[in-house]
Amino acid sequence: MSANEDLGEWQFIGRRGGDVVTLVDSSVIAAVPEAKQSAEQARDELRFDFLNDAAVLDLLRRRHLDEEEMFKAGFAHGVPLAIVGFGAAVYWGGVARYWETATPRAVYLAAAAAVVGTQLFLFVRSATRHWWGDPVRQNLRARARRYREIAHIARRGGAEVPAHYPHYGPYPFAAKFRPEADNPGLPETEGSDEH
Repeated sequence: MSANEDLGEWQFIGRRGGDVVTLVDSSVIAAVPEAKQSAEQARDELRFDFLNDAAVLDLLRRRHLDEEEMFKAGFAHGVPLAIVGFGAAVYWGGVARYWETATPRAVYLAAAAAVVGTQLFLFVRSATRHWWGDPVRQNLRARARRYREIAHIARRGGAEVPAHYPHYGPYPFAAKFRPEADNPGLPETEGSDEH
């Protein structure tokens, strides 16, 4: 957890490269009956104690690392795909389509399609592995998404929870929870730790 080494005992990074956030105590969330009920229901559905501060902190720190890895994978393959695709389109529009014979144009189109297709394949393969293809990561994201929903219920119920806490986005890649791929490494102790 290199990104989490310099954090305080109850802190995590709310966004990739963003501000350090202090964990909201579970007693604050549990003080709102609707949030407590939602946390208890989610505990059964997602096999995770959302009112256990140590478990939630570990979840949010691992979610940050997951977000970092997703960004790096997307950047490593998405940027070259965009550059190559844009370059191929500009070259076609400015030069290749004006060539006199059809044979060189066909060769260019075939070569450009092969290069862009290869880049697209690498991007999709990376996306599948990092975003959609790893059920353990999807479980992590599903739990983080549900924790965010619980925190927002508590905030709407009057609890002192910062806006957008825990500051992750809408989770477009958080698939439904897959119990067969559950991560046994998460702490599952009872109760909540005071901080």
